[in-house]
Amino acid sequence: DVVAAKCGITQADLEKTAKWWGAANNVLSLWSMGINQSSEGTAKVRHIINLHLMTRQIGRPGAGPFSLTGQPNAMGGRESGGLSHLLPGYRLIKNPTHRAEIEKFWDLPAGRISPTAGKHAWEMITGLETDAVGLMWIVATNPAVSMPDLERTKAALARSPFTVYQDAYYPTETSKYAHILLPAAQWSEKTGTMTNSERIVTFCPAFRSPPGSAKADWEIFAEVGRRLGFVKQFWFKDSADVYNEFAQLSRGRPCDVTGLSHQFLKHHGPTQWPHPVGCKAQYGKRLYTDLLFHHPDKRAQFAACHSKGLAEPPDPNYPFVLTTGRLYGHWHTLTRTGRIPKIQQMHPEPFLEIHPRDAAKLQIENGEWVEVRSRRGTGRFPALVTSAINRGTVFVPMHWGELWAKDAAANTFTHPEACPDSHQPELKACAVQLFPVKFIGLTSETSKSVQLIESQR
Repeated sequence: DVVAAKCGITQADLEKTAKWWGAANNVLSLWSMGINQSSEGTAKVRHIINLHLMTRQIGRPGAGPFSLTGQPNAMGGRESGGLSHLLPGYRLIKNPTHRAEIEKFWDLPAGRISPTAGKHAWEMITGLETDAVGLMWIVATNPAVSMPDLERTKAALARSPFTVYQDAYYPTETSKYAHILLPAAQWSEKTGTMTNSERIVTFCPAFRSPPGSAKADWEIFAEVGRRLGFVKQFWFKDSADVYNEFAQLSRGRPCDVTGLSHQFLKHHGPTQWPHPVGCKAQYGKRLYTDLLFHHPDKRAQFAACHSKGLAEPPDPNYPFVLTTGRLYGHWHTLTRTGRIPKIQQMHPEPFLEIHPRDAAKLQIENGEWVEVRSRRGTGRFPALVTSAINRGTVFVPMHWGELWAKDAAANTFTHPEACPDSHQPELKACAVQLFPVKFIGLTSETSKSVQLIESQR
């Protein structure tokens, strides 16, 4: 009864779900940012994994917990060490053995790699506020739209003493904060690999030349490294060299790809890891069939966490929960899709989804403008009255920034409270007020937008 009340479901439905799970031969769980972008994101995921472990719904066909990541190469970024607390091959900076392995491979003096993790994204913003960050190098992202507590984020970016902005698109909302702009090649203009959520590595050859002086990101990093004096460390001639170094660093690790190279993938096609030297199979490498896990004792580890609820729950002053997310067609902050006429026609402008009962209570008609206020900011959206959203919750798409729509950036409202493990901010829930904004009539463009969204539903 406690769980049912917290989750807003009936006890009968909760018991029915448990019986379905218990009676099923195979259970596959899939989740994405709705779970992850939470102040309890890691705990939620670990409890999904708990359910699979306790019912042995893991390591079998058609079963297991499966994360649908928010980026096409998110797994590839993690396995190569692309987070502030990671080293290549799923090694941890805080692990002295892991640091020593990388120091030896890179021919660095013992102790050269710091045992302290770098700053995560929000710590960079607060570091700008306190002058603890003296240089910002932003690559392939648009924090002036995507970060939480957006007005605070933009004020911090404006304080940066030196910002390098490296991207394939210009202008973006972030580019105006840059002191130096570095043009980067986009995916079609550079050769590399991508690893998807099934651990399948795909070779992606360039099929056009970068425009102007644009370079692949790795080329920019390597050139800066050499100019700083690290010629020996940044010896790469092409992206195949970069991948070969990573493959060697993966030896003996869960993501062992020592048997892969650009040449192998080019001739054999997409291949699933682990794929050590001598491996014959390309696919079907199911993990945990032996029920041995990546811990020293090879046993799985359960997690026990008590839910604290939302970091910013609704209250009488801010009675609605605002959640954000993506729309089919648009990609992140419109840096690319905002410039494609066909997609602009699909989603011409932002909107606010609200349940019919909530709309009636506030006397908001479909298509009328609504002002949204949180403790951090204010914005205005045309209302889309729909039963697709729960009562008490409203939805705003996260794509639009100031280049594309006035007063419509979803992260104007969100707060920076984050999961203590993943440091992902709770972008999926913040408390807001709603106020109808009565206009004499709607613009034809707004009416058209609301009709288009309704027809797509």
